[in-house]
Amino acid sequence: MLGKPITLRDVAEQASVHPSTASRALNSRTRDMVNPATVARVLEVARELGYQPNSLARGLKMNQTFTVGMLVPDLTNPLFPPIVRGIEDRLNEQGYTLVLANTDNDDGKERAIISAMGTRRVDGLILATARREYPLLDEILAGDLRVVLVNRAVDNPAVPSVVGDDHAGVGFAVRHLVELGHRRIAHVAGTQAVTTGLARYQSFVSWMQSLDLELDRDLVVFADWFQEQSGARAFAELLDRGRDFTAVVAANDLIALGCYDVLTERGLRVPEDVSVIGYNDIPFSDKFNPPLTTIRIPHYAMGVRGAELLLEAIDDPDATPVSMRLSPSLVIRASTAPPRR
Repeated sequence: MLGKPITLRDVAEQASVHPSTASRALNSRTRDMVNPATVARVLEVARELGYQPNSLARGLKMNQTFTVGMLVPDLTNPLFPPIVRGIEDRLNEQGYTLVLANTDNDDGKERAIISAMGTRRVDGLILATARREYPLLDEILAGDLRVVLVNRAVDNPAVPSVVGDDHAGVGFAVRHLVELGHRRIAHVAGTQAVTTGLARYQSFVSWMQSLDLELDRDLVVFADWFQEQSGARAFAELLDRGRDFTAVVAANDLIALGCYDVLTERGLRVPEDVSVIGYNDIPFSDKFNPPLTTIRIPHYAMGVRGAELLLEAIDDPDATPVSMRLSPSLVIRASTAPPRR
């Protein structure tokens, strides 16, 4: 039989402090109002007693549920788990619970999920599903629900967001290939319906021009989504055009994997015949055959910062929205090499 739950008053009595002091010491947002030695004592007592805060009572008192909803377009994409983990870890530190939902890029499903989360009175939403044309977001913003975007952004400056610096990342990719001696460089772009696809395509064009490289439009194809199969279809189309190239920049690692598939089917080798560079450095990209050269985005940090922006918006709805770009880095592996002479 379970014993009587440990209460805040139990912790306060054991730590020889007033319950209000114990409450402030246990809350990371008010902890700095309490003497550090007292905080340490209260936390130690709470740990020894196995104290668990009563989130329902706290929520009723503060008119909050201490839950945050998050929508991702495709849970099978290895890109998202590190972002989700960063969000969850940061929210947990503040006593929040994350509710995760998958939309499958279906507008109707997304609308129904957001409606259900609103009914359950989540305190805010973190969206990885934003598209360039996203009327649903305008409807959300018309209410009082706080919203933060991760991995994608929109043109509206009133929406906080955390994304990677795609212009810098694509620059790393193109310059790396140029330094290896490549001049005929292709690009398998992502869908232009989302900001990541558009930004990486525009950045590729910009870097090719700034480095005085020929921009052959026949060496640019567009995948209909950021998936292996979509990348394979687009890359097969690129090869069928019959234009010469020695390297390809893929809009993400799964598209790059699709490029691998087609090259293998056609008896071509990476990097001997075509160097391939991806984007994101998803888990297991180092296990590709050969291991994939790619652009690393700090996805866990993206999740942490996204959670922090949402917490700030919940605490201060009138705060000025912040949009952040996180710096990428180049990870060189075996899928890129100098072109054959």
